[in-house]
Amino acid sequence: MTTSAFLGNAAEASGTATNLFPFHSSFATAGALASDAAGEVPKILIVDDEELNIRVARKYLRGAGFTQVASTTNPAETLDVAHREQPDLILLDVMMPNVSGFDVLQSLRSDFTMAHVPVVILTAHLEDDIRYKALSLGANDFLTKPIDPLELLPRVRNLTALRQHQKTLERTAEHLELEVRRRTKALIAAQHHVIHCLARAAEFRDNDTGRHIVRVGLYSALIARALGFDEDYAEMIEQAAKLHDVGKIGIPDSILLKSGSLDPSEYEMMRAHCQLGLHVIEEPSAVDDSVFRSHPEIGAQILNVDSPLLSMASQIAMTHHERWDGTGYPLGLKGDQIPLEGRIVAVADVFDALSMQRPYKPAFPLERCFAILKEGRGTHFDPAVLDAFLANRVEAAAIQRQHSDLLP
Repeated sequence: MTTSAFLGNAAEASGTATNLFPFHSSFATAGALASDAAGEVPKILIVDDEELNIRVARKYLRGAGFTQVASTTNPAETLDVAHREQPDLILLDVMMPNVSGFDVLQSLRSDFTMAHVPVVILTAHLEDDIRYKALSLGANDFLTKPIDPLELLPRVRNLTALRQHQKTLERTAEHLELEVRRRTKALIAAQHHVIHCLARAAEFRDNDTGRHIVRVGLYSALIARALGFDEDYAEMIEQAAKLHDVGKIGIPDSILLKSGSLDPSEYEMMRAHCQLGLHVIEEPSAVDDSVFRSHPEIGAQILNVDSPLLSMASQIAMTHHERWDGTGYPLGLKGDQIPLEGRIVAVADVFDALSMQRPYKPAFPLERCFAILKEGRGTHFDPAVLDAFLANRVEAAAIQRQHSDLLP
């Protein structure tokens, strides 16, 4: 595009004209309209291969208060300049050598950070095919050359005001998102604290320091990661596993703290802590006692809680004493009928019981603990779950040391 087509007046282009706004003198005092409510002056980027065209457009804009004006005569650099300047509006010439305005517009609209920046097409030819192509590529408006400031400045004001409003909405959305994240984080922390306190209440009745629930949670998370689950799942099962023995709250001290072997009736009462744990976690109306007496295959259907974390915790409380061969309790589930979370915590809980002192036994050496676990592969434990744990025995031993009941 020739310079004269853009200028329309050679005297104005050379800067010798005394009035760059011959159509309306009020443009000289329009600066107050060029900033948003926060006092931020919009940034404008001019892309034109003719430097003289840029100088004239810049004078029009600055005269109206748009003092933040960047430019480039190399259309290939447009995206880089736009990233650096972060404009609120782009004035883009169409007819440029090597890289056309259409090419530039397409690259802008394909870029995530520039996709919503308004673009005004500058051209001396506004045939229908040019308009259609520009609009199809995402142009917001058109200006014909030579530029008329009566058309240029209102368009710039309108589009920059729209962009500033859009940015305000984006900032508000970002603020709200951050606030939601903050509050969600606080709620999750509070939920984890309540879970920990509830789990410790049960463990304290068993003369435990509360580290048992921490260890079982950490072992469970270790197994989950070893099985290939993501960090969200690992963190969830770490918290949910803490409630695996919450049903102990309902077991009498005479049984819970007995140092010797339990008689059959006492053992049956101890086994009841799984169902008691489910009752503690779930709302009473959500539990139908008749379901507990039905076929094991529907075990997963009774664990119905709105919270994903508490739903997982209820599954664990109910099924962490089930055995892979179907000889466990309280439902006698077998193999994959046992929820995976129950299978994971079964390994974690037994390992912790073996490796720590209990009223009825001393702490076993770690190698003996691992050997006993291996003996239960395919009978007591899911082979895949057990193998995942044993493959990380070094990490498990580190957890056992760091959270030992012998620590002060």
